[in-house]
Amino acid sequence: MKRFHVHVSVADLPASIRFYSALFAAEPTVLKSDYAKWMLDDPHVNFSISQRGIEAADTGVDHLGIQVETEAELTEMHARLAAADLPVEAQVGTNCCYAKSDKYWSVDPQGVAWESYRTLGAVPMYGQSRQEATTGAACCSPVLSPEQHGASACGSSTQSSCC
Repeated sequence: MKRFHVHVSVADLPASIRFYSALFAAEPTVLKSDYAKWMLDDPHVNFSISQRGIEAADTGVDHLGIQVETEAELTEMHARLAAADLPVEAQVGTNCCYAKSDKYWSVDPQGVAWESYRTLGAVPMYGQSRQEATTGAACCSPVLSPEQHGASACGSSTQSSCC
């Protein structure tokens, strides 16, 4: 089974947790000092928010994705992303957003980051992607250059946070 994923960067985490808890009529299933996540069944969505060193201009939808449960579903999503003929980057065994995951990242023609991933387990820290370790980019998503985006995409790098 697949679950739609939305990640929003927020300026005021406590106010956002109050708002989304009221909107979803549910408390977060994961709550940290800089992150909250709701695993909802109605609608079937993994909705997360974070506040990690962002500027006010960086708030809003950070990335979208599809969370899968099996390796076969992840392989299927990888094939779908590859068929879109845009860059796809693999992250295997990455620790991000308090979870260990295998992932594939891409960007749509507008430059919106898309993540397909399978969560393998929980970890006690937000995590650091290999891009963050080498480039200072935010956790998890790839840093794609304008050349990797293609001519129809936006002209700036995509730096995204995580799940």
